[in-house]
This record gives sequence, structure tokens and C-alpha cells, in this order.
Amino acid sequence: MLPDNILFSDDPAKDLKEFIDAKKYSKLAILSDENTKKHCYPLIRKHLPDHVSIEIKSGEENKNLESCSVIWQAMTDHTLDRHACMIVLGGGVLGDMGGFCAATYKRGIDFILIPTTLLAQADASIGGKLGIDFNHLKNHIGVFQKPNLTLLHGGFLKTLPAAELRSGFAEVIKHCLISDLAVWKEISSRLLTDQPWDLLIRHSVEFKAKVTTEDPTEKGIRKILNAGHTIGHAVESHLLNAGRRILHGEAIAIGLIAEGYIARTRSKITEGDFQNLCSFLLKIYGRVVVGKDELDSVARLVLQDKKNKENRILCVLLDGIGSAKWDCEISLDEVKNALSFYLSL
Repeated sequence: MLPDNILFSDDPAKDLKEFIDAKKYSKLAILSDENTKKHCYPLIRKHLPDHVSIEIKSGEENKNLESCSVIWQAMTDHTLDRHACMIVLGGGVLGDMGGFCAATYKRGIDFILIPTTLLAQADASIGGKLGIDFNHLKNHIGVFQKPNLTLLHGGFLKTLPAAELRSGFAEVIKHCLISDLAVWKEISSRLLTDQPWDLLIRHSVEFKAKVTTEDPTEKGIRKILNAGHTIGHAVESHLLNAGRRILHGEAIAIGLIAEGYIARTRSKITEGDFQNLCSFLLKIYGRVVVGKDELDSVARLVLQDKKNKENRILCVLLDGIGSAKWDCEISLDEVKNALSFYLSL
């Protein structure tokens, strides 16, 4: 059972118009980047009422306060009031940042997410986490605020380059590893090009919506969704700071292997399951090059993870495939050993 604010749509232009017409907004703004403005906006504009357009540059490197200032200034210049609405048309970066800008502008206006990537549809657009990076620390500044509508349309995936599809698949894999052994077995037996995307997106959305409805502000079970992210975010932040940007899904794949290694050393998963996990992830993502001399810097970024408490590194660890536990304390040495293992593959 999906929450009322999530809608799977075969005709996003029609469904969007019906929602907007019922709300009687004072003004409507659409936030996009150069990619979604070109490839996705034409799919929804035909039924839209009068609106203003705001465009920013795509990319994780632009998910920062400077971009927020551009968005807030545009909203101000177009005189959006508290009865206005912002439609965010884009992937995870744009959804996180656009939602954050809407949730903080004049103490909050309505916003609609139209996720256009696999990562955003299967994960980032669900659950109301919004935010930006700060000094290359992932999602360091943000709020919890659910969108008034999340409109999911599989047709947008046809606009994606293969690398973006591959990136989003990491979150689908994560959801299966922590919640569903049967679906994990199914996806791990298929090639990337042979995945049933419509079914997998619905599976991920239903699972994440259930968890985030139960725990909207991440006090308990919602933490399970951070599997792969404690170490993955640290790698992503380090490489971004070094000018070697990788896609979010590539970082999460590293995190799932590294945190899987820690789970294996604690006998939480079997050797066979761990080898299958490594083999599948490496087949999909390959291995990202990180120098041994960089491990110290990467490991120390784990100390900034938002799940930590009282200088303790708290992580999600698999408890068998299809199950996981959160708030598992790990050490910096375990992080370094896990990364060293990843580099040895």
C-alpha cells in the first residue's frame, strides 16, 4: 500500500495537471537542469498551466549552497509566495536540492518531485530526505520534508545514459540485500540489460515507503536504508574533493562490498554469500581505483557520517542476505581493512 502522495503514472502530463488544478496554486515554477529541460520537460509541458522556469547545472559537484542561492534568488525574482508550488524535474541531486530549497523558502512551500532517473525513482524521491553537500561532505545540510506529490513514470528512464541506469541499480541492489532474499537471487542471476525495471522500481518504492512511513525521521528502522552508505559516502566525498567524481551508485557498490566484508569477518554472512555479492557487484560496476595512500583520508571521513553518536561509528551490517541490522558499531581499523580488501579484488 503506497502513501497518498506517491503516484505511478502512465500519463504524467495528465496526472500532473489534475493535481495542480485541484490545488489552485498562486504560481507554479519548474526546476530542471540542462538535461531534464531538454529530454524530460517536453513530456509534461503540454498540459501545464502558466509557469516560470528555473534551470541550474547538473551534477553532484553543484549540489551546494551556491546553487541553492541561485534557486532561491530565482524564486524571489519571480515573486513566488507561500501559496506557490515548485515542480522538481530531475534525478537524485536535483530532487534533494530542489526539495530542500522549496522546504526552506519562506519557511516552506509545496513541492512536487518528478524523478527522472532510476536512482531517484527507486530511492532518492521516496521518504522526504532533502539536502545538499557541504565542503564535500555528502548531504551534510538538510531537512526532512515529504513532497506533496511524487510522480513516477517509467518512460523517463528511456532518456538515461547507461551509466546513470547502472548508478541507480545500486540502490535497487541495496534494497534487495537488506530485505528480500528471493528478489536478490532473481536480480543477481540477470545482466544489467535484462532487469525487469518496472517491477524492481515498484518493489523498491513499496519497501522504502513502508520503512519511512514507520520511521519518518530516522530514529530507528529507517537507518537500515543506509546500508553501503557509511563507507560509500566517505569514498564518494574523498574522490569528489580530489576532483575524481564517481557516480553515487558506484560509491554505494564499494560501500556494500566493504561493509559486507566487515559483516563476513563477524560471521554475519557466509563466505559463499559474500563472494556472490562481490562477484555480482564487480561484474556490474568494476573496481574504482583508490590509492593505498588515500585509505587514511577516506576512513577519517567516516567519522563525519550522520548516523554516528558520541564519536562511535555506527553502520548497517547485513545479517544474512535479505536482512540487516543498524547501529552496529565499527572501528576505523575495520573500515581501513575493508577498504584494503576492496583494493585487493
